[in-house]
Amino acid sequence: MRVGLAAMVAALAVASAASLASAASVEERLAPCLACHGAAGQSAIPETPSLGGQPSFFVVAQLFLFREGRRDSPLMNGLAKDLSNDDLRAFAERISKLPPPPPPPGPADAASFARGRALAGQRPCPVCHNPDFSGREQMPRLANQREDYLVKAMHQYQSGARIGYGGTMLEELKGLSDGDLRDLAHFFAHLPRP
Repeated sequence: MRVGLAAMVAALAVASAASLASAASVEERLAPCLACHGAAGQSAIPETPSLGGQPSFFVVAQLFLFREGRRDSPLMNGLAKDLSNDDLRAFAERISKLPPPPPPPGPADAASFARGRALAGQRPCPVCHNPDFSGREQMPRLANQREDYLVKAMHQYQSGARIGYGGTMLEELKGLSDGDLRDLAHFFAHLPRP
């Protein structure tokens, strides 16, 4: 089963890379990206981030890391490998203009939300990611990001599988339990709109 999934991902990466290479406009070239991340930048695919409202600098940096193979994702590595620096900037500019995702439907779990808020307040999350967690420069938007993706990303930072800026995220997440990470993710995902 695992081999079949890997083959599917590889085939999708090749087909999507070919689509990117043959498309003329940024909109056409961005279509394969938005197939997974959502036409309006709001992902409906588990563990796939919503891109709407992400800062342009952050998007450029992530695409660069995928292109250079410094972030491990066969699909994203394949899609980004032939992108020029101008492509990275054009994609990032377009993605940064997508609307931020809304909070997920349904009410937040009050206890988990409160624990997550307390944890975020005990760490420099609002300093780097802005007090409203909208992100800035190379720091991503956390507000209303997919909860499952946030848990996945924090686990990757915590384990060292995903690089950050100078090890900052590894240090900031040190000592947090799986439950703490889930509470943080729940808080960020369910932040009410300002």
